Amino acid sequence: MENLTMDNMTVENVTSVQDSQSLGVWTDYTVQYKVLSVFLVSLICGVGIVGNVMVILVVLTTKHMRTPTNCYLVSLAAADLMVLTAAGLPNITDALYGQWVYGYAGCLGITYFQYLGINASSCSITAFTVERYIAICHPIKAQFLCTLSRAKKIIMLVWALTSVYCVMWLFLSDTKKLMYDNVVLLSCAYKVSRSHYLPIYFTDFAVFYVLPLMLATVLYGLIARILFLNPLPSDPKDSTKKWKKETTREGRMISTSSSSSTTAASRRQVTKMLAVVVILFALLWMPYRTLVVINSFLDKAYLDTWFLLFCRLCIYLNSAINPVIYNAMSQKFRAAFKKLCHCGPQRTEKPASYSVALTYSAIKDMSNGESPDHFTTEMDELNTPTDQYAPTNMLPTTKKMPYEESSLSGSDIKA
Repeated sequence: MENLTMDNMTVENVTSVQDSQSLGVWTDYTVQYKVLSVFLVSLICGVGIVGNVMVILVVLTTKHMRTPTNCYLVSLAAADLMVLTAAGLPNITDALYGQWVYGYAGCLGITYFQYLGINASSCSITAFTVERYIAICHPIKAQFLCTLSRAKKIIMLVWALTSVYCVMWLFLSDTKKLMYDNVVLLSCAYKVSRSHYLPIYFTDFAVFYVLPLMLATVLYGLIARILFLNPLPSDPKDSTKKWKKETTREGRMISTSSSSSTTAASRRQVTKMLAVVVILFALLWMPYRTLVVINSFLDKAYLDTWFLLFCRLCIYLNSAINPVIYNAMSQKFRAAFKKLCHCGPQRTEKPASYSVALTYSAIKDMSNGESPDHFTTEMDELNTPTDQYAPTNMLPTTKKMPYEESSLSGSDIKA
């Protein structure tokens, strides 16, 4: 795709003539354009930067938020931060000064991080789409594939591959002087001509836009068939012990049915949220992608200043809106955001009671010896009633089975 900070198609068209003749009289942006563009870009980028930083902080600092799905959302937030800072903020100086002000090193670095953020965000969306498909459509395999450690490895691989892939832009970018009758301006452009650049663009367009959307369409269709048309597959955790036995105040045993219907609703809500992220990614990137594709086949590119501003604002909005979606559609993210901002009721988490922890550890011990992170594949919106049937004054009288004592460490008790 084109560099988001300059009208590089214009630069490429005039590169062949800038050494031999003037480009005419240069006219600055109108005052209306400067005011509106600076205001909107600053607003969207400011909100997006704060929101994505909050997403990263709440996942890293809140234990129960560290799930495989949320790890991919952290990767997406980091990529969106890179897009907002490397592509959005330089547009403010471009509108104010009308030329490139960051020098040669800034041209290489900003162009590199633009593409790195864009490509990493696309790969992160693809990663959590595949993770959702496996977790919902293949719950048995999800115990081994959708783990926290595997998610971290996949994220590191995504960033490593995209970092290497984007190195080519360090050799394709350069600063150029544009000679006008009344001024000489510095721009950040590409070394190669448009005819040589098009194969690179269409490869980038196919790998990081078309293919991810095609894959997401297929996988979310399969997920929807499971969640909305067919009964939810049994969760391996729930099928291990469908009826939980817990000790009441009087010491007698009662049975409570598993909350499979609530889990199903939770999965639907999480899937809806992630599907909205994918849909907005497709819609908000479409104007700019379409413009560049059309201009690739035109002798004279269409470069209306206001339409270019609209296309760029859509891209910045795509990187800024995800935290708003999480807050609107996820109870856990909303509560975590409030806690981070200290604007909600501060509630200390009660430790799980002895009897519930014992029951849970027994289930875990019988699950083929899997590690604890196998059971954090869901971003459930549930409030776990851990102390409903086990008051604290019953702790001294709770009996423990010998094989359960070894699994009472803090790392085994999940909130």
